[in-house]
Amino acid sequence: LFQINFVACQLFALLAAFWFRIYLSPSHASSAVRHAFATLFGIYFAVFCFGWYSIHLFVLVMMNYGIMNMASIPNIHRYSFVVAMGYLTLCHISRIYIFHYGILTTDFSGPLMIITQKITTLACQLHDGIGRQAEELTAEQNRLAVKSRPSLLEYLSYLLNFMSIIAGPCSNYKDYIAFIEGRHVHMKLLEVNWKQKGYDRLPDPSPTGAVMYKLCITLVSLILFLTLTKNFPMAYIIDNEFLDKTPFLSRLGYLYVVTQAAKPKYYFAWTLADAVNNAAGYGFSGVDEKGTFRWDLLSNLNIWNIETATSFKMYIENWNIQTAAWLKRVCYDRAPWYPTALTFFLSALWHGIYPGYYFTFLTGILITLAARAIRNNCRHYFLSSVPLKIAYDVVTWAVTQLAVCYTVAPFVMLAVEPTIKFYKSVYFHMHILSILVLLLLPVRPQTHSERRAQNQAMLNSIKNK
Repeated sequence: LFQINFVACQLFALLAAFWFRIYLSPSHASSAVRHAFATLFGIYFAVFCFGWYSIHLFVLVMMNYGIMNMASIPNIHRYSFVVAMGYLTLCHISRIYIFHYGILTTDFSGPLMIITQKITTLACQLHDGIGRQAEELTAEQNRLAVKSRPSLLEYLSYLLNFMSIIAGPCSNYKDYIAFIEGRHVHMKLLEVNWKQKGYDRLPDPSPTGAVMYKLCITLVSLILFLTLTKNFPMAYIIDNEFLDKTPFLSRLGYLYVVTQAAKPKYYFAWTLADAVNNAAGYGFSGVDEKGTFRWDLLSNLNIWNIETATSFKMYIENWNIQTAAWLKRVCYDRAPWYPTALTFFLSALWHGIYPGYYFTFLTGILITLAARAIRNNCRHYFLSSVPLKIAYDVVTWAVTQLAVCYTVAPFVMLAVEPTIKFYKSVYFHMHILSILVLLLLPVRPQTHSERRAQNQAMLNSIKNK
């Protein structure tokens, strides 16, 4: 029932988004009207999809509105973070102890996770804008800093708007306000010298082509979900008969197949959510080198880069992009120590408290550090010729894909027993190899300037996708 409600709501949101862009455009309606419509429709969708459970969304939103207005600016991001993550974690705990690992027929945790991202993002950006000096901030923090507390209508619209209430993604407050006020596309277009390109005035890019393209991807993903996902369940890789009769390399091959089969539902949900925002006119990211208008500011994944990733880092950067950006902005950039470990831990806590999540993210830390050590120590040997580079890319692609499959299997299994059974069946090989790599290869600690440069490179890669 929840899945049917989800699809129905998102398709209705798509139609509402087209209507919103055409009939409530900034030239036809005031910002207040656009905010009010987006908020009221978002609240309606939440109640329709989640019934009484939607009260959790509204309680969290109003609690944090109180914090935002009463807390001191030096502490606003801390209080908001603790309350939002604390409330989300309590809801996650109820799913395990009350529903015994079950998924509720009306599972409200997804929207609550998105709202938690937005609350903490806004709190950090308010703290940057009011409580810190410009010279203390990175270039990105300066650009996104919020200089004044939002009004109640702006706050509710940002958190509960109908484009993102069901499936996200999280966006930055300043980008959202610029969209509502009609400055969103204009700001991006001003970055290009149009007179040099032969234009007398700024062009008016339409999102229709981008929306149609994303709807095609959504349709293909839905077909793959209905055919592959049901026929290749993750649970089969720990079936006793399968383990007894299947050799080790064949088990690894099947692990890759079932992991691929688990992806289409994410491709479907995230691409449809992206299309809904684009249909409303939100998500314009500028113009690429070829002069093509890009509508990927809010895109949550780059399917081609995921399937061709030759490093664990590249895979992570292209999967759930907006969550990776959120983790970087609220945790990695602000962590006083061990930023990688703290970021992985926050990611696990945000997803929930199922033990499988922590197996996945702890394994992810280990493999990330090992992959970084291998790349720093070995990659330069393979750049001297094209054949060597191709061979290196092929091998690293295969290892990356298998490492990801190995890492995410517990994420799907959720519980401890199947996770341990799975890792035993494959002899904990990735854990052992990663530990050996870290023991045998020298790891050069990053200086502060190198870490800052890496942060900027990650930002650029996210912006350019």
